[in-house]
Amino acid sequence: MSRFNLENYATVAERLAKFHKDYPDGRIVSTLIGSNDMGNGKTQWVVKTEIYLTAGDQANGLVKGTGFAAEIDGSGGANNTAALPNAETSSLGRALMAIGYAMNKDPKTLASREEMEKVTREDWLDKAATLETIEQLRDLYTLAKSSNAHPEVLERLKAYADRFTQGEATRASGGLSNSPIQGKRKGS
Repeated sequence: MSRFNLENYATVAERLAKFHKDYPDGRIVSTLIGSNDMGNGKTQWVVKTEIYLTAGDQANGLVKGTGFAAEIDGSGGANNTAALPNAETSSLGRALMAIGYAMNKDPKTLASREEMEKVTREDWLDKAATLETIEQLRDLYTLAKSSNAHPEVLERLKAYADRFTQGEATRASGGLSNSPIQGKRKGS
């Protein structure tokens, strides 16, 4: 299902540990640049992270790497409960990448493992939204599980299946509702 191998990507924590080992006097400064009310009780958080290799670099304003990130409350994954800290981690990952701590086996990419995991989760869920039968959804769940999909993905696939079977029961009893999974089909 996935177009890439997550094993080719290092986490932000792994890259941060390497940075601290290489630059024990290094400094990392994260700043909340802004927050935007997106409506519906959701906020977009924008964070900037600056990296200095030494205290002297910081004192002299010699930034060695900068990263920005924005995340929205309730938009899935970690953002459901921690969009601001997630934005900070993402901006840190981007700043580390800027100074050479991408630590992935594909030098053409700038993404972190966390960013690629998010894409992978969305791939599985996008595929689920196109399925028309419970058997297809079960097959997708089995494939996702055998591919070590993120636990959140597996839970959301189970929720799709539950809503799908509830929709089938409603139609069988004479109701007119469509299956929620069919209602999410792309192009509908």
